Amino acid sequence: MRAALFVIVILTIVVPNHASAQTAIRDPRYPAHWFAPIVDPKKPDWEILPQEAGAGEVILSKRNELGLLSNFAPTPFVFHGKRYASLEGFWQMMKYPEGIDDARAKFTGIEWKYTRDQVAQMVSFEANHAGALASANMDKMKITWVSFEGKRFEYKPAVPGEHYKLIVEATWEKVKQNPEVKKVLLSTGDLILKPDHHQEPGAPAAWRYYEILMTIRKELQKN
Repeated sequence: MRAALFVIVILTIVVPNHASAQTAIRDPRYPAHWFAPIVDPKKPDWEILPQEAGAGEVILSKRNELGLLSNFAPTPFVFHGKRYASLEGFWQMMKYPEGIDDARAKFTGIEWKYTRDQVAQMVSFEANHAGALASANMDKMKITWVSFEGKRFEYKPAVPGEHYKLIVEATWEKVKQNPEVKKVLLSTGDLILKPDHHQEPGAPAAWRYYEILMTIRKELQKN
């Protein structure tokens, strides 16, 4: 299956820049538009623009084809026999009750706007918003765990654990089952991948999707 190109449509102005031109000349393997400066008066506070990449880096911007590597991208994959519309949907659905016998479903005063299956079929900001609602419920219940196939594990562990392993496995499936994602990932060569959004200090390893992707890229390059 081929992944649809994932680009957030935002009115932008690409400004010619001597530094970006030098980047393209210095290493012609990579498209110049990956680094071209963008001026956008309506840039959201969370966003890191392409021109903010350091030497040897590239921002996985949702403004170009590198957005396919984002967890938000509509890149469906099958994992453990179930279809997920995006990695973000997979990630956020683990915060939701697995059924009526789940402790999270029985907690007094807690409302779940979506079902676990509904979140699994979401993409982009919709999935992220569903996750934010679930996180608020987790705070109210004072729980720090999520679940998959009946097993609980810490959502923000000090060291990589079961949650991290699941995210790595799911990311592998996303790449393997979406040829365009694999193509874009390999096209980044040896660039250091960086997120297009600000992360909280000390974010768990599972949150650092760009590092997971670099590990996968290294394995793919061996073959």
